[in-house]
Amino acid sequence: MSKLKVAVFKFSSCDGCQLQFLNLEEELLQLTEVVDFALFYEARSSVEPGPYDISFVEGSISTPHEVELINNVRRESKIVVAIGACATSGGIQALRNWANLDEFKSYVYPRPEWIEVLKNAEPPSKFIKVDYEIRGCPVSKEQLLSFILQYMRGKIPTLPVSPLCIECKVAGNVCVLVVSGTPCLGPITMGGCGAICPSYGRGCYGCYGPAVDPQAPAMNRLFKELDLKPKDIQLLFKQFVNWAKGFKEVVEEYE
Repeated sequence: MSKLKVAVFKFSSCDGCQLQFLNLEEELLQLTEVVDFALFYEARSSVEPGPYDISFVEGSISTPHEVELINNVRRESKIVVAIGACATSGGIQALRNWANLDEFKSYVYPRPEWIEVLKNAEPPSKFIKVDYEIRGCPVSKEQLLSFILQYMRGKIPTLPVSPLCIECKVAGNVCVLVVSGTPCLGPITMGGCGAICPSYGRGCYGCYGPAVDPQAPAMNRLFKELDLKPKDIQLLFKQFVNWAKGFKEVVEEYE
């Protein structure tokens, strides 16, 4: 059987999601027996040209040059998989979408007129067809491995679809929202992380993005009933996936 030809592309991001491939460690050694990482700058300097069976894309699209590059990725790939909060919803970079871009540039760069960026930082799906999304900040290395193995076996890859609260129940966690009134986005956030934060007594930050039917307005009303200040509610939704549909609408209410 010929090896699966895989590319890993980085756009505007921190590299954390693609590093999860390397965090597979022992599993990665076995994976390379059946997978050829043809393009993966984080792991190797040599590059094999496309087409690629799978292209994993990390990061948001933030510049006109990145728009060109992501369209090239689409043309060279059988399937494109967005990995991480930046690639599925714009991520941390999308925080600038709520602010004055020219003001930001004037603070950061000595010659802001030289900086060419898009008005908004957007997920790749804004510009191309994305076949699958693997959520998280960062993504789960187990989900990456599972996705590749399912694809190699000819299966349609399956990913989590239940809200984080299900994972809290499985872990036997006491609900921090109900018991202690700790603000938690778990009821409206997609599962996949294993309920890491609630397992340590903290509320979910929503880094896996909105659940299938998030009902964010209802969550917003609940936070109001808990007497949270409007600014605090806004900041709860204005984190890793602030530009995602559902979360975005709540942020807009307080802008």
